[in-house]
Amino acid sequence: MHRRNLDPGGSLHWREWYGLGSWKRRAQHQLRAEPLCRACLAKGRIIPATVADHAQPHGGNWNAFRLGRLQSLCADCHNRKWANDRLGYRGDIDDDGLPTDPNHPFNRA
Repeated sequence: MHRRNLDPGGSLHWREWYGLGSWKRRAQHQLRAEPLCRACLAKGRIIPATVADHAQPHGGNWNAFRLGRLQSLCADCHNRKWANDRLGYRGDIDDDGLPTDPNHPFNRA
């Protein structure tokens, strides 16, 4: 048996984990169980979900990747969440066009 199948957490870069059949089945199950975008529903919009997202970033931890709680998101909400996780602040703006997140670099000055 190939090492990839025995220990994907130790033999593959974490980005490759998303290509594993076990992940694809888990993601499909999540989208069937929760077909609408959770973030859009919270804002009163009904948008189909297309991405199974880790509710908490796994940070390259195999156990967190395999066992972490998932949520269904549309591509726009997933991309926004990914950017927020990576940058450490949200890009939301208010009616004046100013960032609303106190952690945004504009608001730190």
